[in-house]
Amino acid sequence: MSQDLTCLGPHGEVHTPSDALVALVDLLRRRLRMEVAWLGRLDGDLLVLQVLCGKAQLFGLGPGCTLRRGDSLFGQVLGGTLPQLIPDTAHDPRTAHVPSVRDLGIGAYAAAPVLDIDGRVYGLIGCLHRQAQESLSSNDLRFLQLLAAFLTDYVSDLRKMWEARSAVWHQVHNLIDTGSLTTYYQPIIELTTGRILAVEALTRLPDRTQSPAALFEDAAAAGLGPELETAAIKQALTDLPRLPTGIRMAVNAAPSTVTNGIVDLLLDTGAPEQLAVEITEHEQAHDNPQVLAAAARLRSHGILVAVDDLGTCYSGLELLLLLHPDIIKIDGFITRTMSSDPAHRAVAAGITMIAEEIGSKVIAEGIETTADLTAARTAGICAGQGYLLGRPTPDLATACHPAAGSLLARTAAAGS
Repeated sequence: MSQDLTCLGPHGEVHTPSDALVALVDLLRRRLRMEVAWLGRLDGDLLVLQVLCGKAQLFGLGPGCTLRRGDSLFGQVLGGTLPQLIPDTAHDPRTAHVPSVRDLGIGAYAAAPVLDIDGRVYGLIGCLHRQAQESLSSNDLRFLQLLAAFLTDYVSDLRKMWEARSAVWHQVHNLIDTGSLTTYYQPIIELTTGRILAVEALTRLPDRTQSPAALFEDAAAAGLGPELETAAIKQALTDLPRLPTGIRMAVNAAPSTVTNGIVDLLLDTGAPEQLAVEITEHEQAHDNPQVLAAAARLRSHGILVAVDDLGTCYSGLELLLLLHPDIIKIDGFITRTMSSDPAHRAVAAGITMIAEEIGSKVIAEGIETTADLTAARTAGICAGQGYLLGRPTPDLATACHPAAGSLLARTAAAGS
């Protein structure tokens, strides 16, 4: 493999291109009768291969591989010192001594710059063959250039996507590397007794104007969801030794995080009986046996498993029926409208009935008013959390203080 080739993108990213873009790149490969065709994006001195069609393994290439620009074949094509098409590189004096031609075993190539709508060079589209292709002609070059021009709109969208994801990548890794994630804790309280059952660990960012939920969504879209969630969980676990006996700490994890090493991290704490994992329903997980196996392993060590935010997606019901979680958390969207909306009361009552059948406990999120509290208790919900019962706080001792339970008891008495 060439010394100017690595099998990692600048941030280790491999993006999934659209079917239409793959079809266009493959059209070039077939039209020019080549073994592999590709579309690459320039990133500084690197050409990142985003789309590959054909027998890329013949050249040691794969999606996310990078080629250094320098004096390589592609750098010289971009710089205009090499033509965009050479049918026989071995016998052409302009390419016979180019290192990447020799190292990658390129016998013939065609490559043309691709511009975005602002006229900036986005990257290169091209194709390769290990043997000379004497049949390549000026018509093939015109077809390549026509396709490169046609891709302008596509790559403009790709550039915007890349820039957005790159910004997220830098922010996420800066937060992790600098230890800037902060954990707040919100109590979860038994509605009949006022006893504090658990505290949920919630992540807060240095920039208080930025939504943590939005960042986690952006990180997931950029393929960094498990990395960010794991960092947040590690931060929360530093407070686990200070957690009072009888109170659990609940951490949030998407299915992809649950299956990416988080189980061992939680078991290594030495206090699994004080933990709970809230699995969010926003990723499809009901048909993933790895998620079910990870949940079974957690429960076998005393860690409670919860399905979080139930009521916002149908997929959550499927996960619920397969997972049989210890805890079901009803989303605040349902909780805050139960007192005024019969349909939402029916949903909550239905979830409570299912929970009874499978041996789960129900927690109502988003209890903010006495009406919310009354509706939750009427629906037979055993526990809740929300601003009425206790706001998130960075002080673990405050979150675990019985005053939150006393507030619930006073509120319940006033409403009776």
